[in-house]
Amino acid sequence: MAIDDRPTIAAPDDDPYLWLEEIEGERALDFVGRQSRLTLESFGGRQFETDRDTLAAIYDRSDNIPYVARHGGLVYNLWKDAKNPRGLWRRTTLADFRNAEPDWETLLDVDRLATEEDRDWLLHWTQPLPGNSRVIVGLSKGGSDAVTLREFDLDTKTFVADGFTLPEAKSGIEWVDADTLLLSSALGEGMATTSGYARTVRLWRRGEPVERAPVLFEVPADRMAAYCSVDDTGPTPRMWFIDRIDFFHQNIWLGTEAGPHTKLGLPTDIWLEAHQDWLVVKLRGAWTVAGNTYAPDSVLGISLSAFLAGDRNFTIVFEPALRRALQGFFWTAGKLVLSILDELRPVFEICTPSASGWTRARLQGLPEIGVVDVWRLDRHEAESNGDLLANVQDPLTPPSLLLIEGVASPALLKQAPKTFFADGLVVTSREAISVDGERIPYVQTGPATETGDAPVYMSAYGGFGLAVKPYYDSALGKLWLERGGTTVQANIRGGGEFGTRWHDAGRYAGKRLAHDDFAAVAADLVKRGVTRADRIAAEGGSNGGILITNMLVRYPERFGALFCTIPLIDMRRYTKLLAGASWIAEYGDPDKPAEWEWLKTYSAYHTATPGQNYPPILIATTRRDDRVHPGHARKMAAKLQAMGYEAWFYEPAAGGHGYGKDNRERAGFIALGYAFLREKIGWTDGTV
Repeated sequence: MAIDDRPTIAAPDDDPYLWLEEIEGERALDFVGRQSRLTLESFGGRQFETDRDTLAAIYDRSDNIPYVARHGGLVYNLWKDAKNPRGLWRRTTLADFRNAEPDWETLLDVDRLATEEDRDWLLHWTQPLPGNSRVIVGLSKGGSDAVTLREFDLDTKTFVADGFTLPEAKSGIEWVDADTLLLSSALGEGMATTSGYARTVRLWRRGEPVERAPVLFEVPADRMAAYCSVDDTGPTPRMWFIDRIDFFHQNIWLGTEAGPHTKLGLPTDIWLEAHQDWLVVKLRGAWTVAGNTYAPDSVLGISLSAFLAGDRNFTIVFEPALRRALQGFFWTAGKLVLSILDELRPVFEICTPSASGWTRARLQGLPEIGVVDVWRLDRHEAESNGDLLANVQDPLTPPSLLLIEGVASPALLKQAPKTFFADGLVVTSREAISVDGERIPYVQTGPATETGDAPVYMSAYGGFGLAVKPYYDSALGKLWLERGGTTVQANIRGGGEFGTRWHDAGRYAGKRLAHDDFAAVAADLVKRGVTRADRIAAEGGSNGGILITNMLVRYPERFGALFCTIPLIDMRRYTKLLAGASWIAEYGDPDKPAEWEWLKTYSAYHTATPGQNYPPILIATTRRDDRVHPGHARKMAAKLQAMGYEAWFYEPAAGGHGYGKDNRERAGFIALGYAFLREKIGWTDGTV
């Protein structure tokens, strides 16, 4: 009997598993239920239950850091633990937050709300009005990106009767004043782009039906989205209207409540931040203006009023180097904070503009190795006095939360607990050489002595210009490192570790090259005598799902087992599934023959063929993921199984584009994956 290997490169649209794209379809849910039960029966035994409960207890610890943001002089936090799995939204003073056990005031008990309304609510985000008690909260069902909007009063700690409310949709808001919102929402006929995001900005006044709210700004349906923001840092409020062309390009207008009035004469491939009378842009590509040519990844500053008057005499605020790249920037109290990776070492600079020029200084008192993240304490720039928060950690050192007040040295606010035994473990930085000779950095954590058969857990991302950093990971620490394993995080191309050139090298047709990078790191571990190929387990999620399935079909001999999570896989139909069209700028358009030529080379759903020596794989997603369609995971598992491969599948009902809606669900998702990986690489570590 012939093996059904559809869809194939030769017939990419002959897809027998399209029915699995029906998220709530009866036949699809029957498949999901049977597959998930089989996976749990096979890998969800006593050890899994112990590991899940151990991880959940770690995530629920009362001495974990409660991360905060300040609004109106108080600091706010969303806290989850075993008693409050959906979360408590709460607040306290900064002075009390410094204490070991702050006296928190509860604003919203999300578990109680979910019970009272019989809805699978999670608090997805909040948007307070500066200088006011009103907040718009986004309530998500099961962790989805789409939210229901409601107005909340911080003084009465209740939802506002007859306040602003909006049914479930992918939405965002900006406060104009206490009675007016700028609404970017996909809700309503013709209001969504092909990516499923808002294509209009509406001016929504209190008491007015949303369908009557006038449209101030709209973009074509084939754009990624329309956005807006309100800037209160100038003498009068400014409104920025953004036509998001794709992930990396945008047109920007300045405007008022009447709508946009001035389109900024800037390249489309920029990041932009305005503050008071200053404008800062970060370039992706080279730009020639007013006789000057600025290099890609440069950051340029100028007076906003001068720019609007026609001045193009920019000041270079940041210059990149080959392995020195900007990761982000933000304003606070008239100062620009730059986040930089210099040979993967964290560096932060404070730039201060004035009429006489820009000054710059290094942010002092922070480590120059490991992972350091810095952000503004205050939610709104207009409320900020310049206070910063910093988070410091590495794979063996739990996070410390620091407060930087003005120019003072960082002061410790909170210290996360050690959650695994790390004695005898070391962190080392290494490099592998990829197929074209490029040096690919990776961070290895594990025993100081090599045995040649170490159980290795590998991960990477390699997409959208996002840099991956070696954070402290309680799950990996407790379930892998503490038991004698080794972990490896690779900085493959497609990420932003070394700027736009690093991203572009792993973008479009280069995505295949990013996958070569990951395979090169696996080979380097064997070459260095760390392990054997059959002892290497690898995990990747979302964009990393393309990576892991390409390791399956292109480099099966280099891995013992694979864990593919919330994945993107089918590169023929991805633009037609949920937010997929928004990623064309990263991968390409499969409807264009020239771009399908490269996409088909890493669409593992099409290149997987019978009769190969593929390693075992577990593919896991969540039903409430409304960003990356669960059909990707479902269809890949079904095709592999039809061809006779060892492919397992798991799909919980909730979780969104993540591993679970609460700490216990997240712990179970991770513990199941690690149980699978350990068994399939033959790792017996003496656990029960």
